[in-house]
Amino acid sequence: MIKIFQKFFAFSGRQKKNFYISLIFSFFLALFEALRIPAIGVMLAAIVNGSMSITTIWQSLAIMLVSIAGSAVMRNRAIMRQTVGGYTMCAEKRVEIGERLKYMPMGYFNDHNLGAITSITTNTCESLQDVATRVISMYLQGLINTLVIVLGLCVYNLRVGLVAVAGVLLFFVVNTVMQRKSAKVSHLKTDADEKIVDAVLEYVQGIGVVKSYNLLGPAAKKVSGAIDECRKVYFGLEKTFVPFQGVQTILLKLAGVGMVLTSILLYLGGGLSPVNALLLIICSFMVFAQLETAGIYSALLRVVDLCVDRINTIFETPVMDADGADIRPASYDIEGKHVDFSYDERKILDDVSFTISAGTTTAIVGPSGGGKTTFTSLIARFWDVDGGAITIGGDDVRRYKLDNLLAGISMVFQNVYLFNDTIENNIKFGNPGATRAQVESAAQKACCHEFIKALPDGYDTMVGEGGATLSGGERQRISIARAILKDAPVIILDEATANVDPENEKLLQEAINELTKDKTIIMIAHRLKTVQSADQILVVDGGQIVQRGTHDELMAQSGLYSDFVGMRKQAVGWKLGRVS
Repeated sequence: MIKIFQKFFAFSGRQKKNFYISLIFSFFLALFEALRIPAIGVMLAAIVNGSMSITTIWQSLAIMLVSIAGSAVMRNRAIMRQTVGGYTMCAEKRVEIGERLKYMPMGYFNDHNLGAITSITTNTCESLQDVATRVISMYLQGLINTLVIVLGLCVYNLRVGLVAVAGVLLFFVVNTVMQRKSAKVSHLKTDADEKIVDAVLEYVQGIGVVKSYNLLGPAAKKVSGAIDECRKVYFGLEKTFVPFQGVQTILLKLAGVGMVLTSILLYLGGGLSPVNALLLIICSFMVFAQLETAGIYSALLRVVDLCVDRINTIFETPVMDADGADIRPASYDIEGKHVDFSYDERKILDDVSFTISAGTTTAIVGPSGGGKTTFTSLIARFWDVDGGAITIGGDDVRRYKLDNLLAGISMVFQNVYLFNDTIENNIKFGNPGATRAQVESAAQKACCHEFIKALPDGYDTMVGEGGATLSGGERQRISIARAILKDAPVIILDEATANVDPENEKLLQEAINELTKDKTIIMIAHRLKTVQSADQILVVDGGQIVQRGTHDELMAQSGLYSDFVGMRKQAVGWKLGRVS
């Protein structure tokens, strides 16, 4: 149990101070609440001794008012510190997670499904801010309160105090057994939460496929199954912990009875005065009240432990920016030296070497699965090479701070993702400090200014998650405007025109021409007219560069490129006709 608290306070980072101050307030809260006992003692003594007076009443009332007022102030301060600490801690952790994810290799996202990552940033963090801080504070408050009163009892009457101590020890024996049981089953809760998030995300993201294949029933069944499993897990956890909580409560009640019997026996034996006996009997009903509440919440301590461990799995994952240097390259010559890269023990690139001079255009062609996208991803350091090196300006990309490296690279992907925000903010993504005039200038160069102005709210139009309200060509042109506004010296185009309809292709090509002026261009493309004007063409197949040269040089050779061009020309001449 102590390890759980140590782990939680270490995890809380800058908010540790708030939680420690909260404990100090909790200690004073316990002292103020304990003042109720002497307030009652003053009245009991006056009643038993027949010396009741206005002065006695005022003395008792004054002590009680100090107890009430002090308790109210200390409780408020303690709760405020806990609340601020809990919510701020989780807000900071969410921001830290978001920042850290930027510097993780893409392999991390392939190995961890979206549901797991989403569950950590939503359910797990929410459990910490809403449940964990409450559990920690309730448990420690109950413990502090009980220990203060028990200590006072031991000073007041050692024998009755020892009975209270015995009750506390028995409570901890049962609580320790419950903690061990909780350690074995608490992971079921976070697992169930993760499965629900994963099922819902999959259902929503695949809703188009679900509808088109009329799979609403089976798809919804998976979500319902995850929800039902979560219900069973939660119910099962309650069934597991309730017996332990019941035993804890019974033991504390029996300890209270033991205090009453001990007080009576001491009174009958002449060891206690009537006033002291009555006061100790009253204490027996107060001493364990908050410890009972703490015992009910204590089963969740292991959930706290598990939540911290789940979040720490992200922070313990190595990032790619740990030892990066603040490099500002004088040139953007790119070179690959004997590059090897594997994924899931499958060789993707094997001993690949290349040179891309600054200001030139390099086209990468080849069959699907040959390693073309991996080639460009390694340059942008989405992954790190397994062997060899890729350099920009003579420096290994692994030596760069990731922000510095990516500041010099703009990427336009085949599948464009736009954020659920305004069109202006989506274009400004590569340059958040840009003015509206700069955004419009970039949009004009990307041939999308006219259609944006025609939208209901112009540049302030919300595009919907993923840019669902726009056509594919419109999304592509906005992504190009984003890249133009970033104005990076290296442009990577990954099949940027592959899925564009003929009506948009001319506009898109004009936008790309504007984007690539005076830049170092690396493009993956299948369209012949896109690649034939490149300064060099790299033909990638089976993880190796099997041919390299200009269009004319490669056409003069027999090989994959000339076959590729021949097939493309043949495909252009294909027509649909009726078979008789």
